[in-house]
Amino acid sequence: MTVLDRRALGRATLARQLLLDRADTPVLDAVAHLCGMQAQEPQEPFTGLWSRLRAFDPGALSGLLTGRSVVRTHLMRRTVHLVTADDIVAWRARHDAMLRQRVLGTYRRELEGVDLDELAAAGRAVMADGEPRSMAELVRALADRWPAPAPRALGEMLIAALVPVAQTPPRGLWRSWGGVRNVLLSSWLGRPVDAPAPDGADPVGQALVRRYLAAFGPASSADLRGWCGLAGLPAAVAAIREELVTFRDERGRELFDLPDAPRPDPGTPAPVRFLPAFDNAILGYHDRGRIIDDAHRGLSVAGERVVLVDGRVAATWRVDDPTVVVTPLGRLSSADRTAVGEEGRALASFLSDGESHRVRVTTSPD
Repeated sequence: MTVLDRRALGRATLARQLLLDRADTPVLDAVAHLCGMQAQEPQEPFTGLWSRLRAFDPGALSGLLTGRSVVRTHLMRRTVHLVTADDIVAWRARHDAMLRQRVLGTYRRELEGVDLDELAAAGRAVMADGEPRSMAELVRALADRWPAPAPRALGEMLIAALVPVAQTPPRGLWRSWGGVRNVLLSSWLGRPVDAPAPDGADPVGQALVRRYLAAFGPASSADLRGWCGLAGLPAAVAAIREELVTFRDERGRELFDLPDAPRPDPGTPAPVRFLPAFDNAILGYHDRGRIIDDAHRGLSVAGERVVLVDGRVAATWRVDDPTVVVTPLGRLSSADRTAVGEEGRALASFLSDGESHRVRVTTSPD
């Protein structure tokens, strides 16, 4: 069986994630291809798409949000994701049990004795009028019936798990920082989410495996679960195994992939790319060694924005208006510093609507 080293896996990830070459793909198709984008920080997907698409217009993504073609909602790993309307309708029911368990993992004691099905029905009834509500407003509407749980525990269970909702604009629009207000997903989209599959069938799980591998492969079953948080996916992999090709990584772990998906030569040059906070190019794996060193793994969950140099995380970045400030994690060559500066200037221009091209690369650590 062919062994793929970290560099080969990294180049495959860059290609699948549209980071090796910027794509001419429409924004909606890009969000679908990426299986959604982590988006608890509302402005971050704009940078993520700018790094992936040629001539990206942030107004296009805003238009998709207001046009209800993409939505902001809790999904993979119980985090807020930006996903297409078609995908959330197809995928939401398959995530229900995971979302409940993730909230219970944090608030089990506070929610002890609460009938979750009853709570879900009550939450849907309150939200049925179509009025956007904050989590706090929903909890206040139900507080007389459930006075014991802490408001945060009750709200998280309702909004992140029990009641499928969409976060309404202006939150998530370009240069908008509106608060979180929620509406029933079915009301917002004008159609219900797909019903769960019958017992013993998992067509959605199988579809998720194919979609994940197209955007993240080659990858292991552990990577797949690390991306979405779902249980039961090894059975979905087994069900479509004849469709897949297999490899091993340097530690002997089995990796799955689609036969015709791109796996570039490990020597393929990789351009500098600026990634937003919580980008799934990093968080979409259990083993993130293909793109980030173990010593820096914590950056990906701490919300640091990072810079890829030769396909690996080599720096962090922030904006000190109007300057993009890059902090290397190790020594950069003169050529790499130049490339980082050029891409940083382009990013500064994007973030400032062309008013600034300022970038500062700090001194590399010894």
